[in-house]
Amino acid sequence: MPATEVEPAHAAEHLARSVRDAGALALKMFGTAMKNWTKGASSPVCDADIAVDALLRERLCAAAPAAGWLSEETADDPARLDARCVWIVDPIDGTRAYIAGLREWAVSAALVENGRPIAACLYAPALEEFFMAIAGAGATLNNAAIAASKGTELANTRMAGPKPMIERLAAVAAPITVMPRIPSLALRLARVAQGTYDAAFAGGNSHDWDLAAADLLVHEAGGALTTFGGEPVIYNRPEPRHGTLVAAGRDRHRSLVELLRDGRLVNS
Repeated sequence: MPATEVEPAHAAEHLARSVRDAGALALKMFGTAMKNWTKGASSPVCDADIAVDALLRERLCAAAPAAGWLSEETADDPARLDARCVWIVDPIDGTRAYIAGLREWAVSAALVENGRPIAACLYAPALEEFFMAIAGAGATLNNAAIAASKGTELANTRMAGPKPMIERLAAVAAPITVMPRIPSLALRLARVAQGTYDAAFAGGNSHDWDLAAADLLVHEAGGALTTFGGEPVIYNRPEPRHGTLVAAGRDRHRSLVELLRDGRLVNS
C-alpha cells in the first residue's frame, strides 16, 4: 500500500484488522493491575496505552512505510509534515475511564491524506462497537450503515459536550436535551455519526488523535465537524491541537454555525 497512491478501501481493510487486534489487546488488559502515571499537567497514561500504541505502529507502518505517524503516545516526529499520508492514532481514547474500569473508551485510528481523513476505524471493545468509515463510501457500526440525524431545528436538540457551552447555547437558542458527556471524545462524536446524539461540542483542547477517525465517521454519515466558524478541521499540521468544534447532521450543523459565528460560546 504505497503512501503516494493510497486506495481508501484497501487502507481501511488493513486498518480494520489492526484496530480489532489492538482493541482485543486493550480489552485483555482492561481491569487488570497495571502501572499508570500522569504526563504533562493532567493527562493519564497506562501500560495498555503503550502496548496498544506499539502494536498499531508496528502493523500500520509496515503496511505503509512511507506514511507519517502521529500518536498521542509516541514522541512527535516532524518528518510527518513532509508526508502526503499519515497515520493518526489514539491507542486508548478515554484513558481515565479505562483506568477507572468504565467501558466508554476506544481505540481510534485514521489514515489522513493531504490533511483530511480517508479511512478510519473506532473500536470500543468493552461496548462491542466497531465503527468504520471510508471516504466516499459511508460509515458503519458493526457492519450496518449509520447516519446522522436530520433536521434544522435546535429546540430539544440532543447534545453533549462541556456543560458551560451547552448552557450558553440553551440561553440564546432553545431548550437543549443534555446527553451524557462520554469520557472518550471520539465516541462522543461517533454518537453524532450514528444519530444517537443530534450534536456535540468539543472543547478547546482536542488533538488530531482525538478527532481524525470520528471526523470521517461524522462526515460519511451525513454530518459535519467544524470550527464554530464552519471551517473544516485540517490534520497533520505542526501544532496538532484544535479549538472549539461542533458536530451535527449537515442541516442542523448549518443552523448551529449560524448561531455560533458571533463567538459568544468560544470562550465558554
